[in-house]
Amino acid sequence: MKDQRDVRREYNSGALSRSDLDQNPREQFGLWLQQALDAGHQDATAMTLATADENGLPSARIVLLKHFDEFGFAWYTDYGSAKGHDLALNPQAALLFYWPKLDRQVRLVGPVEKLPASEAEAYFHSRPLGSRLSAAASEQSRVVVHRSELEAKVVALEQQHPDGKVPRPERWGGYRLLPSSFEFWQGRENRLHDRFVYRWLDNRWQIERLSP
Repeated sequence: MKDQRDVRREYNSGALSRSDLDQNPREQFGLWLQQALDAGHQDATAMTLATADENGLPSARIVLLKHFDEFGFAWYTDYGSAKGHDLALNPQAALLFYWPKLDRQVRLVGPVEKLPASEAEAYFHSRPLGSRLSAAASEQSRVVVHRSELEAKVVALEQQHPDGKVPRPERWGGYRLLPSSFEFWQGRENRLHDRFVYRWLDNRWQIERLSP
């Protein structure tokens, strides 16, 4: 057995107090995201998306946040993927952002809905050609015997659409999580971390400190 119990480090990037927090959690998130970008996090928009199937079996994977606003936090994927299957049966999810250079995490929980097809269409056609070809060629989460099968599909699509106008597959689109809670976590010395949760209660965001 490989023993990892002595693998540790101290968290000393800063502190978080109630007075530091914006009353609007989306504004607070936007501030922290920008600070993560400014700190040089290469994948600052990467987030863990956790879903569960109809039997409650959880699964998690990294996806990229593409936009957020007062309505929710959005990403794009194949509706036929494992996460798409989960969300069709159980449209609830959690998102987790982790920015180790700042010793920070943000966790969001809430229901998920599909984005309008018009938004998916606009974003799909804004992507680089290679990304559009890959999305059209790959039926995400399906078993593939050889990588060459996927590569051949990409080549065939390039030949079918020499002008680069690859149509968006109907199975490809966007989702939006509508947060019912946000948690902001700031790592602190001796594991006495700062944690604050926003919950939507009585038509306003209520903020509470949580024990680490």
